[in-house]
Amino acid sequence: QGQIMGVFRSLTFLLCFQLLYVAKGSTVWLNESGYEDLVVAINPSVPEDANIIQNTKEMIKDASNYLFKATKQRFFFKSVKIIIPKTWKKNSTYSRLKTESYNKADVIIADPYLKYGDDPYTLQYGGCKDKGRYIHFTPNFLSNSSLVKVYGERGRIFVHEWAHLRWGVFDEYNNDAPFYVSEKASVEATRCSAGITGSAVIQKCNGNNCEIRNCNYDGQLYEAGCVFVPDRNQNNKDSIMYMQSLSSVVEFCDKATHNYEAPNMQNKMCDHKSTWEVIMESDDFRNSSVLSGSAPPFETTIKLLQTQDRAVSLVLDVSGSMVTSNRITNLHKAAEVFLLQIIEIGSRVGIVTFESSAYVKSPLLQITSDAVRQKLVQYLPTTASGGTNICAGVDKGLQIISDAIQTTYGSEIVLLTDGEDSGMAACLEKVKQSGAIIHTIALGPSAAKELEKFSEITGGLQLYATDGVLPSKLIEAFSAITSASGDISQQSIQV
Repeated sequence: QGQIMGVFRSLTFLLCFQLLYVAKGSTVWLNESGYEDLVVAINPSVPEDANIIQNTKEMIKDASNYLFKATKQRFFFKSVKIIIPKTWKKNSTYSRLKTESYNKADVIIADPYLKYGDDPYTLQYGGCKDKGRYIHFTPNFLSNSSLVKVYGERGRIFVHEWAHLRWGVFDEYNNDAPFYVSEKASVEATRCSAGITGSAVIQKCNGNNCEIRNCNYDGQLYEAGCVFVPDRNQNNKDSIMYMQSLSSVVEFCDKATHNYEAPNMQNKMCDHKSTWEVIMESDDFRNSSVLSGSAPPFETTIKLLQTQDRAVSLVLDVSGSMVTSNRITNLHKAAEVFLLQIIEIGSRVGIVTFESSAYVKSPLLQITSDAVRQKLVQYLPTTASGGTNICAGVDKGLQIISDAIQTTYGSEIVLLTDGEDSGMAACLEKVKQSGAIIHTIALGPSAAKELEKFSEITGGLQLYATDGVLPSKLIEAFSAITSASGDISQQSIQV
């Protein structure tokens, strides 16, 4: 009975709109057929449960072996990072995050989405071959061992969802149209391959008592409510996008085994191509080769990271050119919005200004109340004069971070300037070695193009703001600099 209820438990979301943060996307890269830097993130709202971490590790390691076999010894998972919420217990083995974040994760572990319960799914809003946004698992899916009987082995499910996410293939079943009339006028189950054997049955339940009977034929198709239940013992090896839970299934449907008649999303979205054909046309396939051996050459390495309170230095240009076009006034207003409404509770923030030299206006203060926010606002600059020495400002910004948290790794600098500085290249290497992230805000048309290098080498944001009577564009730039932790409850909301 559980087999019927759990026959199709993978859900793909098709969205016709594009999310604004997609550009921040995945950092996964292929290194000699091994996927590196896959990021799994646990939502901050999930209660602490060590089983989630352990079972996630096991799922991905099992998935690596299954993926290797499924892709004919071509792909495996080489390295993975798991982001643990800061609300969970600290552990000396956990590392600080740098550019990794919940919003950029490839896999998220979060509460169920609307009515879909514990069903795993991939947020997949593009067409055939287009990468998805993320894979979603619920905490219960990963911690409740009884669900394995419903959904099948977690590692196999992960590979099914990975194919959605990475290669833009689609499901080969159809819960809304479980049967169709074939070209030979026979009623067939929507499946791939067509060689999968099984029974067409109706299940009627009264409480825990369920009755199963064969479906009645209505002259065209089977009666409403009829489902296809595959036999447990199969000889067919495909397909993973149909039902990876069958023990015999270890491959994707290819050109020879593909069921091009089935009314499923794979045929609809990919012009009746098989999933393996689509995978073969991917950049991953072109940049990989078949490996020797029956198992991946490396076991998956898994690194545990824990979200920390943010440490941020505002490094603000107060050179003479900031007097023009209302810039210093707009800077003050926009930075005030950042401090009062955007930067999260618990974050540490300091303020540095620079012209020819740099000055500490405030060391890092931890935001524990609105009073601390207001105190920081008082240190924002209101006047401007002098030349421009960006490296002096950055150096001072790194210094106050190090003074506060004894490291600069994973910290952030918000660097705002409207000018040019020929000496910027002198501190690029120091910035790179610091492990800090620099978000740059180029204000006005004369801001140095070289400014982007700070963001490029540190993984920060590159933001731009045009001059105006009102600070709206500058406020938009500051508003983009959020933690991306998935915990919107820590932001200050003004009503």
